Amino acid sequence: MSVIRKMPLILSGVSTGLMAFLFLANSAAANTKTNDESIHHISATVCKTCHKETYKQWKGSMHANSTAFKDPIHGAFYRKVVGDPGKEGVKMKNGKYPVCLQCHAPNAAKDKVTKLDSKPAYAEGVNCIACHTLKTFKGIQGKNGKLNLGLKAYEYSDKIQGTGRNSNHKLSALTAGGDEFGFAGGDDEQKPNPHLGKPVTMDGKDIPALPMESNPKQLRTSDACMGCHDKRSNAHGVPLCATGDEYVASNAKADCLSCHMPTTGERSDHSMGGGHSLPMLQRSVVFSMDSKKAGDTIKSVVTIRNKQPHTMPTGAPFRNLHLKVTAYDKSGNVVWENAKGHPGKTDKQAYMHLVLVDDKGKPTAPPTAKGQGADNRLKAFEERHLNYEIPAKDVVLVRSELYYNLLWPGLVKKFGKKIPADVTAPKLISASENSI
Repeated sequence: MSVIRKMPLILSGVSTGLMAFLFLANSAAANTKTNDESIHHISATVCKTCHKETYKQWKGSMHANSTAFKDPIHGAFYRKVVGDPGKEGVKMKNGKYPVCLQCHAPNAAKDKVTKLDSKPAYAEGVNCIACHTLKTFKGIQGKNGKLNLGLKAYEYSDKIQGTGRNSNHKLSALTAGGDEFGFAGGDDEQKPNPHLGKPVTMDGKDIPALPMESNPKQLRTSDACMGCHDKRSNAHGVPLCATGDEYVASNAKADCLSCHMPTTGERSDHSMGGGHSLPMLQRSVVFSMDSKKAGDTIKSVVTIRNKQPHTMPTGAPFRNLHLKVTAYDKSGNVVWENAKGHPGKTDKQAYMHLVLVDDKGKPTAPPTAKGQGADNRLKAFEERHLNYEIPAKDVVLVRSELYYNLLWPGLVKKFGKKIPADVTAPKLISASENSI
């Protein structure tokens, strides 16, 4: 779920003379903020100057790849439902500004821009500034049942919002001995600190003033995430994703950040793993199988336990799981399997997904859905047992495999080459074997 940008700054005083030198090194232009330097126009590459490792983590995250240019699944839907992300003035079919940009390209949404490659800060999707200027979460419930999604769910600031751990600088400023800027220390190096409200020069680059205020209530809780990850409905009011409702129903005490942004040492994990992260998926479930031979039959029980405080899968309604159970002979040949290919039609318990339906109750795509149909995804903290009876003849090994899919099989076929095969391919997230 959403980003929190930690600012690991350790302040210490330095000589007034050294600070005077640094001050003079800044150009007059660096001290004057132009309209084009609005805080939401600042690229993540500016933050990279000091926060290299955090930038590296973020760069590989889905937040950094959230736009229709970089996320092939979102891009395919955006081009079909809205239009070209490289054109200005694009509108939805209802004539309104694309609501999806409130989450997928929030800096562009602030300016009501649709040409997402017109500024680096737009093309970066959910970048540092997008999350670190969120001041207060108002909730997504608007008037008359309308949802306020993404940026619309927040009051935001022109100051960087810090997590509290390293964003309380006022005392350090008072005791800095005439040091106007303060210093941010990391390892053995000292760095000028733009978060005290003055522009600085760092590694030969002019960094604009990025004053910071402490706001742990916003940035150290699920409030940082829920504007985009609470729930989303289509134009007909049908919930397409409801992670927030699932989380509330679970009565979990841990917040989103506990799993999606764990802290190690001085830094929270800005890779923010989710449905596109294999390591995150692999640790999301406990998966095992117990197989016993009884005469001419092998009875296998596959156990899947969802460790998460929300449905597995959650988020986009077309994410799904499927299970493959296969029996092998001593040469590794397949003797029996629960389904040939995808189990959706022949072994329904092995296909865990949400069905969206039209007004006649038939499966349909998210934009046209008029209701929710069957939903056999794993609920929060649910443990499920799937039973199989396998003919025992020639079987020496039974293997079960759990796969995660970002799209329904029908959507994979529909979009074809518009979405790369490595994105739509099933991801093996767990396996279990029993020798017979």
